[in-house]
Amino acid sequence: MSNYPQTLRDELAKYNYAPTGNIEWDRAVLHTLRQQNKPDYCAMVAIDNVMRKVQKEIDVEQKSKVNIADPAVFNAHIQLWKQIANKILRSQRREFVVDDNNHEVIRFLMYYFHESPLAEEVFPGRGYKIHKNVMLQGKAGVGKTLLMQVFSAYLKYINSPMQFECISVTQMVNHFSLCNNIDLYTYNEDNSKAFQIKPFHLCLNDIGLENRPFYGIDTTTVVNDFLHARNELWSIQCDGADKKFAHLTTNLTTADLAKVFNGKDPYGRTIDRFKTYNVIPLSGESRR
Repeated sequence: MSNYPQTLRDELAKYNYAPTGNIEWDRAVLHTLRQQNKPDYCAMVAIDNVMRKVQKEIDVEQKSKVNIADPAVFNAHIQLWKQIANKILRSQRREFVVDDNNHEVIRFLMYYFHESPLAEEVFPGRGYKIHKNVMLQGKAGVGKTLLMQVFSAYLKYINSPMQFECISVTQMVNHFSLCNNIDLYTYNEDNSKAFQIKPFHLCLNDIGLENRPFYGIDTTTVVNDFLHARNELWSIQCDGADKKFAHLTTNLTTADLAKVFNGKDPYGRTIDRFKTYNVIPLSGESRR
């Protein structure tokens, strides 16, 4: 409680009240104590222990976060990230190349996945926000999927709450052909207990390209249903946990995506929901 006002601490001490650490709550308690309004005071006392528990959880969460704003810490994590990238590429006998086309994108994603507001300063004027999902756009082979695969592995290594699974559209379509649903990648109700859904963070790669029909359902319809469900999961909290992110990669521009999905959604809801994404272009030529 290094930033806690000393005057507030002193005033609460007059009433033998130990601060919770939540300044707004403690000020409300102090106001009630000063008014000597017994009904209000009893109500405050009744939930004070709950407030202390919540504040303790917040404090523990904050202390567990990496101080990625520290340049030394940031550089250490970048070096770890590169080692993981090279490990993933070892079977191809090549190393990951950081250059002008991907350097700033990697920097943004490093801040972003550590939930640091510094991410919003990497590309001034673009309006990127850390509470939004990520969509990487770029030509085939520029490294969109690889970037997300490396971050997926990296976040698992450091046991980050932002860790996610990487899946492809083909993988999701195959799951649909076997199970006749995509529940695993949306609400995950099959693995729920007491009807509590268990969604998880994920990244769906290469949306908008395939449109092969099978059993009367085409790929675009499946992906469209996925996007609607994941937008709902992004908008709400699930089972007491934070919103669940669903990142995307695509070879298509936003205009091309509109052409693909407006046929399935003439009201434009899918395209409108892309506003919940940080749409990040990845430039350059194929690295394959």
